[in-house]
Amino acid sequence: MISITLFLGVLIDWFIGEPKRWHPLIGFGLLAQRVERLFNGKTLYSCEHNATAFMVDISVEKVSGIKLKTLGVLAVVLLCLPLPLLLYYLLPHSWEAISLLSVFNVALLYLAIGHRSLWDHIQPIADALICQDDARARHHTSMIVSRDPEALNIEVSAIESVLENGSDAVFGAIFWFVVAGGAGALFYRFVNTLDAMWGYRTERYCHFGWAAAKLDDVLNYLPARFTALSYAVLSNCSDALICWKKQAAAHASPNGGPVIASGAGGLGVLLGGPTRYHGVWHDKPILGKGKAPQANDIKRAMRLVSHSLMLWICVVSSAELLWSLL
Repeated sequence: MISITLFLGVLIDWFIGEPKRWHPLIGFGLLAQRVERLFNGKTLYSCEHNATAFMVDISVEKVSGIKLKTLGVLAVVLLCLPLPLLLYYLLPHSWEAISLLSVFNVALLYLAIGHRSLWDHIQPIADALICQDDARARHHTSMIVSRDPEALNIEVSAIESVLENGSDAVFGAIFWFVVAGGAGALFYRFVNTLDAMWGYRTERYCHFGWAAAKLDDVLNYLPARFTALSYAVLSNCSDALICWKKQAAAHASPNGGPVIASGAGGLGVLLGGPTRYHGVWHDKPILGKGKAPQANDIKRAMRLVSHSLMLWICVVSSAELLWSLL
């Protein structure tokens, strides 16, 4: 049954945590680096060191962008499709069957979700703030966000990371696990990993990373909105829904906006505001309602993610039971 497999995968993740060595996704990331250097490195090198040639003829610059996007699409297909497709056809589609292959589904879900890992990264931040150790809190926060460490708002950055990574690292993987089993969860995490590596609007990745970023947006569209709804149901529902409706569109991410706006509104905190990335200030929209977040609000955000995970397991179990009775 899907619900049993889901429960076992979540349970193993919580008690064991992510593998400390030989994590398959780390190996996938190293492979992705080699593919990116092979497909994107030489082309980008010529762009960086012969920039004047591209400035003279606009049509050449356009062709270069199309070429890089095409190479990006090819890289995503080669990295993300073969293994999940093979597993989809090998793993059993009958969830009642007890076999080594169905147990493999549990293992794939365990490797795909990061609930315990999220706690392990966020808990030290809250603990350091409660102990008034700003330097340690800032260090731990800089490990999970790409903002400049010396300029970041620790509480805001940590809560935004909790809410958004709850959607990406937990609920997105679970959604695609329910849809397509362990192969679906693995495919989702492959794409999510490539987006984290290539989905930046920099000179190096603005074209090559386009396919990974867009595919990640597509795969997260429904999971992000289900996550935002879960945050609303388990917190201040009316404020969460109002913030989601009125504020989400202002966020740069089509999926991060609903998740962060709903979570911030439900928790009664204000997120966003001026943020510095690589020395450049960005005026991010204010999301949420209420007060500036404190250290205890970080733990409240983590509990919201954990309670939402329990809700998802209950919903999947209930839906499966109802389906069996029909």
